[in-house]
Amino acid sequence: MGVKKKEAKEKPLEKMTAKELREVGKQLPEITGVYGMNKAELVSAIKKARGITEDTATTPDASIREIKKKIISLKANRENALNDNDKKMADIYRRRIIKLKKKTRRAG
Repeated sequence: MGVKKKEAKEKPLEKMTAKELREVGKQLPEITGVYGMNKAELVSAIKKARGITEDTATTPDASIREIKKKIISLKANRENALNDNDKKMADIYRRRIIKLKKKTRRAG
């Protein structure tokens, strides 16, 4: 009598597994080849099919390559500081390198 069906709320696309995303993708006629796509490709294809705009500016320094270039230049600066016996600047560069390495792990 008082039994009410709860509406199944859909998880955000980024939280779904690739298997769940494939099931959603199969239901959309605009998407073909869901089994050949990885998770990132599935999320972007589903968003495009649903008309959801992607916010790509969420991660500054999105490219891991850019971060690694910064690390290389900081390592060179650190070497120069060590050669000049500037321990303080060498330590600052070391800390910056560590932060950037952590950033690459999170981005990848």
